[in-house]
Amino acid sequence: MSRSVPTAVNDGQSTVRAPHRLALRASLARLSARPRSVLLLAAVPVLAIVFGVVAWLLDWRIGVDSAVYRAGALTLLHGDPLYDANTLATEPWWALLPFTYPPSAALFFVPMALVPIQVAWGVLTAVSVLAMALVVRIAIGSLPPPKDGGARWWASPARATLVFSLVFLGLEPVWRTIFLGQINLILMAMVVLDVLVITARGSRWGGVLVGIASAVKLTPLPFIAHLLFTGKVKDAFRALGTFVAFQGLMFAIIPGQTLRFWTQTLKDTGRIGPLHWAGNQSLNGMLNRITDLAPWSSTAAIGLALVLAVPAIWLMLRFHRKGQPLAALLVTAFWVLLASPVSWSHHWVWAVPLIVLLISRLPQTTPATAWRRWAGAIAVIAVFVSCVLLAMPNGRNIELHWVFWQNVLGNAYLLMPLVLAAVLTVRWLILRRRRAAAPAEPPSDEHVDAAPAK
Repeated sequence: MSRSVPTAVNDGQSTVRAPHRLALRASLARLSARPRSVLLLAAVPVLAIVFGVVAWLLDWRIGVDSAVYRAGALTLLHGDPLYDANTLATEPWWALLPFTYPPSAALFFVPMALVPIQVAWGVLTAVSVLAMALVVRIAIGSLPPPKDGGARWWASPARATLVFSLVFLGLEPVWRTIFLGQINLILMAMVVLDVLVITARGSRWGGVLVGIASAVKLTPLPFIAHLLFTGKVKDAFRALGTFVAFQGLMFAIIPGQTLRFWTQTLKDTGRIGPLHWAGNQSLNGMLNRITDLAPWSSTAAIGLALVLAVPAIWLMLRFHRKGQPLAALLVTAFWVLLASPVSWSHHWVWAVPLIVLLISRLPQTTPATAWRRWAGAIAVIAVFVSCVLLAMPNGRNIELHWVFWQNVLGNAYLLMPLVLAAVLTVRWLILRRRRAAAPAEPPSDEHVDAAPAK
């Protein structure tokens, strides 16, 4: 997806930079002319599939969550109930977990039922790695141009995509997603592709991928509101219509189980896991931990999320109006992670485009202030590379007895976007105050000479 040269559009009051157009076909054509790039890009996905086949032949236990996805698909095909019990009869003995996804998710998981469990993990991993590379490439293509009009510090977008994609395998949310056989990278790619490419082009397919992602996992639903707030009204309703259509389809296929999910299972957060576990990096998880499972903690988390929605919408719209769609999308994404009742650490794969954005801004500053951006970027990268959550004592309610410093480190993921948002807000207020205090520039001689004589 190459980035075309942005053009300026004068709306009569201000100069608005036209959005970037990402050419997928042109990018793929250039990539096909580089055998080494193709080989590097395909190496990890091919190795994942090979490893899955070997694991199947040797009967290794890999991909706990992908095994549950596959079991949900088999249960749907067999006509058995998805939500009547805490486990599914089609699950292997080492992955006995409840199916917590909407019934439409089981429909999308049907292709996984065609291959053995381990092979399904390998294919899912291959698709996830390619999806992450797609996110990186779209993120690079969506970056605003450098203020000095020059080129990026990296040699080429294609090479940067390969390097970023390989390095990002070391991020805890990424490798944990792959290890568990999760679908977080794929869902993120669907949202990013839809919001930053398809809807940006005014395609009649805009919003469809967001609707499908929401039908697989409910957490992408707030991105429909993102489309609405950013003026993509038709795309927002198209996304909502896609989501509702799949729910209607499931009501026609398995009416009893679909009704049970929406009336009973959805409210049973206990099926997902202990909310206070350290891996739950949401406001709900944090408040449950620090209040020792107070009965009002989940309600307070909802209230706090609604309060934070106001500055989040303001910040998102501010980025959007400045021609920074990637930053605007990231504001929505991290608010979703905070507001969701459960945001496991592997859900935080949105760190991938965030780090791309932060690294792209490193050279765009003066030497006197460069340390601030370097410190911010390094701090964010350190949070997601350090595996600090794994180092904290957790399980068996140990989180309820954390001391202050343990609560800070144990909530590092969710504190990160809050700190970033606070820094951006304070910086904006300071700059606004400086502009207001700055004396008005005197008129130039040219303007004085041109003034009419009285």
